This record gives sequence, C-alpha cells and structure tokens, in this order.
Amino acid sequence: MNGRDTGAATAAATAGRAGAGSDAEAGSSEPVIRLADVTFGYTATPVVEDVSLTVDPGEYVAIVGPNGSGKSTLMRLMLGLRTPDTGAATLFGERADRFDDGERIGYVAQHASAAKEMPVTVREVVKMGRFPHVGFGRLSAKDWSVVDDALATVGITAFADRRIAQLSGGQRQRAFIARALAGEADVLVLDEPTVGVDAESVSAFYDLLSTLNDDGITVLLIEHDLGAVVEHADRVVCLNREVYFDGPTDRFVESDALARAFGTEARFLTEGDE
Repeated sequence: MNGRDTGAATAAATAGRAGAGSDAEAGSSEPVIRLADVTFGYTATPVVEDVSLTVDPGEYVAIVGPNGSGKSTLMRLMLGLRTPDTGAATLFGERADRFDDGERIGYVAQHASAAKEMPVTVREVVKMGRFPHVGFGRLSAKDWSVVDDALATVGITAFADRRIAQLSGGQRQRAFIARALAGEADVLVLDEPTVGVDAESVSAFYDLLSTLNDDGITVLLIEHDLGAVVEHADRVVCLNREVYFDGPTDRFVESDALARAFGTEARFLTEGDE
C-alpha cells in the first residue's frame, strides 16, 4: 500500500486540472510533464517509487518533502536527466530522456553563489539564453531585444553591465530567470532557488514567479520553505519516496499528508524552523 492521499483533495485537484485543460488554447493541452508509475533507484532500494502525476501548461506546482525524500531525483526524471527503472516519463509528449527541445525548459538551480566566480556580466549571462536559437554566432537586433526585455521583466536592467559576481544572491537568481526567459522557455524548473538568499529578496523573488506564472509560464518548484509554498503555489506534491499528497495548496494544509510524509519533522517544519 502506498502513501498517496486518495481522498477528496486529490479528486478535486484532478477535476480542476481537467477543467483547466478544457479551457486551454488550442494546441496547449498536451501536458508539460507526465509520469506514469515511475520507479527509480541508484541501488536496489528505490529513491522514487510508483509515482504518477502530470503537470499541465500554466500550472504552479511545488514539490515538497523531507531531506532525502527523492525530490531532486524526481526532478531529474521529469527533465530526462535520469531514466526510470520502470514506468514512463514524458516531456511535452516525448520520452523525457530523448527530449531535445531544451530551450523550452528554463532551469534555475539552488546555490546562486556558485556563479560568484563567473567573469561575465549580467547581460552576458542572459544572452546565453539565446544560444539554443542562434548557436554561438552573432545575435541579431531581435535577439538583443529579447535579452533586454528579459532583463526588464525580472527588474535587473540597471545591473546589466555589472559582473554577475557583484550581485546579491537574489539578484543572481533573477539573472538566471532572465536567461530562461531570453530562451523563451515554456516552463521554469527551480530547485530550492532561495537557499542563501535574504528574506526581503526571497519575498520579491516569489512575487516575480507569481507574475511570470500569471503571464502563462508553467512553474515547477522544489522548495524546503513550506511557508513560501503555502503562500505562492497553487498545487502541492508531497513526496517521501512515494506521493503522499497531490492537490490544491489549501487542501494540503488541511490534510495529514505533511505529518505522514515528514513524520516527527512535521511540527518542526510547519513552524518555519528549518
């Protein structure tokens, strides 16, 4: 028996996503991500077991779970960076590990501090988002316009000519989101993007994600800050090797999925002490 919440919350979420799909624009109803009975392990012991879910265009989905629960592995399976031992993973209708339309995916990693040693300007970082479209040749006036628009969208035009190392953690994360926007990504995948970012910048960062989602970009977030998840995400997938909950955020708060997935850590985490 797995740990999935099979009650009203999941039923409501499924109905809601089905309704959203029926209202979608023509040609946009194909799920961004689909996992069907996916199991994967680095050894004989599964890290992710019997996971089935879909992410539809325009959703804002947060994946939560305790340390070692398989969140990052699940993300790698979604992006085709790992191949399931059993089951199937697809991206935009294609087998995820064979998907080669990489510009449709914008990835923002945790630890923006890793960029501190890059001897490049913010504009040069954002310009990299155009490479899947133009290769490593010269950018056209249109390409530079896309870069400038991306900088403006995330609010860092004033920093365009600064070295990326001179920015704060929150500003660097905005630069990486701008890079994804310059690549005209359909989905943003963020792996604990606010680690090491100050509280004020975190709030502004999540406001930006909400704005981008309102503009139609699909957001898939792995996050340890449950407060931010509850405040911003529309849907929560709670994972601890298997799925304990998949549904609307308000139903997640009301459910016992957190306690079942996190065990003794649940009270600690819900009080924001992590």
